[in-house]
Amino acid sequence: MENKIFKIAVVGPESTGKSTMSKYLADYFNTVWVPEFARGYCENLTGDYTWQDEINMFYGQLQLEKELEPQANKLLICDTTFITVKIWSDQLFGKSPQEVLDELPKHPYDLYLLLNIDLAWEDDPLRDFPNMREHFMDVWHKELQALNARYVVISGTGADRYANAVSAVGDFLNSFR
Repeated sequence: MENKIFKIAVVGPESTGKSTMSKYLADYFNTVWVPEFARGYCENLTGDYTWQDEINMFYGQLQLEKELEPQANKLLICDTTFITVKIWSDQLFGKSPQEVLDELPKHPYDLYLLLNIDLAWEDDPLRDFPNMREHFMDVWHKELQALNARYVVISGTGADRYANAVSAVGDFLNSFR
């Protein structure tokens, strides 16, 4: 168990602070974090998302995790996961790519931190659904439960939110001692 890398996924609806939290946790636990591949990908899109874009983002996220995992120090902090591709595909196209569905159970994370929607919405050109945060929070619960995932909802603002996340990861790590 000594050399095992635990994968911690920071997930949730839009504008819940996933990237900021991922960076913070990586710094706090002296490890690396995997950025959200889709953000960089979508910044370069010139039109609306397509089915192929969703598939490309799926493979891009997997590849980025694979590249960064060897640099991890006991924990690999992942700013979202490709479950997001399933959620967005279901929302935008009414279904998910089969390769995403096939791979979901093969890529478990040891702990998911589901960031609550108790932060104020921040506008961003890559955010689409400011009025559907409760809906997407429900979707995240359902997706994580469908995977029988170990997850903790992280609430609070400012320093409290960070402390709650650190505590959740600490409790998780302590469960292996």
